[in-house]
Amino acid sequence: MDKPPILVARAIFPEIIDQLQQHFEVEHNQADELWSKQQLAAKLAGKAGAFTTGGERIDAETMANAPGLKIVANMAVGYNNFDLPAMTQRRVLGTNTPDVLTETTADFGFALLMATARRLTESEHFLRAGRWTRWSYDMFSGRDVHGATLGILGMGRIGQGIARRGAHGFGMKVIYHNRSRLAPQLEAECKARYVGKEELLKTADHLVLVLPYSAESHHVIGAAELALMKPTATLVNVARGGIVDDVALAAALREGRIAGAGLDVFEGEPQVHPDLLKVPNVVLSPHIASATVPTRMAMAQLAADNLIGFLVHGKPLTPLNPEVLN
Repeated sequence: MDKPPILVARAIFPEIIDQLQQHFEVEHNQADELWSKQQLAAKLAGKAGAFTTGGERIDAETMANAPGLKIVANMAVGYNNFDLPAMTQRRVLGTNTPDVLTETTADFGFALLMATARRLTESEHFLRAGRWTRWSYDMFSGRDVHGATLGILGMGRIGQGIARRGAHGFGMKVIYHNRSRLAPQLEAECKARYVGKEELLKTADHLVLVLPYSAESHHVIGAAELALMKPTATLVNVARGGIVDDVALAAALREGRIAGAGLDVFEGEPQVHPDLLKVPNVVLSPHIASATVPTRMAMAQLAADNLIGFLVHGKPLTPLNPEVLN
């Protein structure tokens, strides 16, 4: 019996390729070339499945010449690279990798919060430039994390993980805003209090964004929202680029209207808006919140398991549009 043909769109762990080759005819990209949308569409032709990593756009155009495509497995918890309605219309299943990166991403979110609050990037640049010649009482004085008010916008699994770290590890007062309020038991575990969005923005000493990207959440933090924040507050984004208006944020940082920001995601990444590169009071990282070897391996494994589960056994593990299965 012929093996179903699949495409692996980016370089991944070699052992995952080996595993997939036991079940499929695999066209891989271990050279990690960055394909254009047209190249991706051409590669998808004739494939039954595809393994993507979050940066490959899957929409009606890229699927146009792939009538046999049945599943696209994303190695990411987010799936804003999927046009899910278009996939559903063509009866193409989408899957993602939830749960396996929750704690690692929460770790990183809290690390970014601390680096931002304590001005770690600014002070390291100062030291590396040879400008540290003496001690002074106010040199790189930052903001306390312990006992401060932690605001979380988006209280899913990762948001809850950050809340627990703040409340239980640092004695922070945790407030949050979400589309729906958590169950009382979860609120108690996180020691978190639900508030309206405006109160969240006005009250938080450190605001962390952990909400999924969608048309509704595009620029959910813009100039008007930044104007509500304290001038001593910091903002951290470990969610998705596009949630924050990067131009408005750079202006607020430059003019001292908020104290600092920590960003792991950006609009139009891997490009970063040049205004953000010019302000000193921002910590920047290249979308690495889930980047530990065990976590990235778990993400790759779950994406592979979705492909095998669906194409071989008819049972995907984490379907995004399960109506396709009916």
